[in-house]
Amino acid sequence: MNGRLHLLLLMPAAALCALWLAWRGLAVVDFAYPAWYRVMDIHGHIQEYGPQNRFRADFESTTPAERARLFGAIVDAIHDDGRGLDGLRYHAPDGREIAPLLHEAEIVHLQDVARLVSTLAPVGWLAVAWTVVHLGLVYARGWPVPGPGRVVAITLLVVGAGVAALLAAGFRDVFYALHEWVFPADHQWFFYYQDSLMSTMMKAPWLFAGIGALLLVVALGIYLGIFGLAGKLSEAGRSRRAGA
Repeated sequence: MNGRLHLLLLMPAAALCALWLAWRGLAVVDFAYPAWYRVMDIHGHIQEYGPQNRFRADFESTTPAERARLFGAIVDAIHDDGRGLDGLRYHAPDGREIAPLLHEAEIVHLQDVARLVSTLAPVGWLAVAWTVVHLGLVYARGWPVPGPGRVVAITLLVVGAGVAALLAAGFRDVFYALHEWVFPADHQWFFYYQDSLMSTMMKAPWLFAGIGALLLVVALGIYLGIFGLAGKLSEAGRSRRAGA
């Protein structure tokens, strides 16, 4: 296999691998929700829209820790085929149960999200597996890998073009279009803050913009790390073959 062909296989596999590992890693820390909570003033957002909710009462009386717990429970559920969503309850600061967090349409939407994650998981793990195998082949066969400067330049060019396209199209428009494309047409995915504690506590879609940016940064770090390792393995492989 020539150098260009093996890179055409490695680059997309490494990109998918990096995105999936970044997603799984960030899921462990609930996508840094407590940090976004402070940065985006989600507390103020809840204090404004919680009292306006037409289905649930007194969510504004809950603590930031309770809201972080609920967000973490949703993250856990969408990585477990949606199990437990109908059992989520929110509590007053004294521990008294107030009400279920989610109504039926919200549960259905989050179950759709859980199915999407389950569908994408095999693709992500396959990309991880192929990347590991490919790195082994880079070492075994001494396939050439571009230097760090070139990898960084190409990566930043591609990512910059993608971000520019997203900004030109409009994040909100792209966000809504993806939902229309991915989720069943007869399932509700847009919720006004007055109708959804889920949307309120997530300050949708702005929280997702922040999480997406964080995901991209972490994935970029992993991707560049993969190519840094590939370069070292390539050099070691060529040295081993030259000395054999």
